[in-house]
Amino acid sequence: MKVLISGASGLIGKNLQLYLNSHGYTVSRLVRNKKLMNDGDVFWDPQRMEVKSASIEGFEVVIHLAGENIASKLWTTKQKNKILNSRVHSTKLLSEALLIIKQPPSLFICASATGFYGNRGDTLLDEKSPPGEGFLAKVVQSWEKATEDLKKTGIRVINLRFGVVLSRHGGVLARLLPLFKLGLGGKIGNGQQFMPWISLEDILEIVHFVINKNNIQGAVNAVAPESCRNEQFTKTLAKVLSRPAFINMPQIVIRFVLGEMADELFLASTNVKPSVLIENAYPFIHSNIDSTLKSLLKKN
Repeated sequence: MKVLISGASGLIGKNLQLYLNSHGYTVSRLVRNKKLMNDGDVFWDPQRMEVKSASIEGFEVVIHLAGENIASKLWTTKQKNKILNSRVHSTKLLSEALLIIKQPPSLFICASATGFYGNRGDTLLDEKSPPGEGFLAKVVQSWEKATEDLKKTGIRVINLRFGVVLSRHGGVLARLLPLFKLGLGGKIGNGQQFMPWISLEDILEIVHFVINKNNIQGAVNAVAPESCRNEQFTKTLAKVLSRPAFINMPQIVIRFVLGEMADELFLASTNVKPSVLIENAYPFIHSNIDSTLKSLLKKN
């Protein structure tokens, strides 16, 4: 099976490419820099809305992961526009190109996020829940809406709503490890906010799973089945590393430093259930935060 991936240089993308190759898929990348292209790769320039339709002909699955990192810079008006446009415009670009080719893919998997639900406290949310409020919720709604034209053609479209992806080699966990190893970790705010999470290993398996489950389409929450509060995550991480975790970050401080980003990324509570995956009997590798962190951080 021929697969085309955007965002292949990111944490998920580069690991997914290796995973799919090892499972017999033929994987090509959408690449912005022609100097970095390998045989079979496809050039595109989402900023200029440029991709040749003929170059994406013949792929059975297209997986779109590209997008500006939401936590790399403070949320100025310019940065917020960049976050929004990098997702919506690139998705529209691919969708429009796929609509006019003679052999479109049977499946289009588009990254999405649990930010769709906004700050909802302890309310249990699944794929049938309505969207929330806030910048990220609006971004995700626009992002998913950009795939609507593909759905109308009969192409199976999956919007994978990722939680926080845990890996010792990148993402949030990798950034936190140096602080926690020094004993400088602690909960954020009151620590009662729910943090939807998923291991990188499960992400790879979930993509493989939904590719082969023809009945799955639309929104899919890519999160672990057991919810986790920030305080539980903090205490567990510190315990696994045999370090204290008493340097807490008060709400007023993180809001002063990060502004709007603090409320939506670190203080928002989103209690998400992966109902679609559970109903389809997906066998989670990591479902409990305690055993997951022990597994991810065990000494090799």
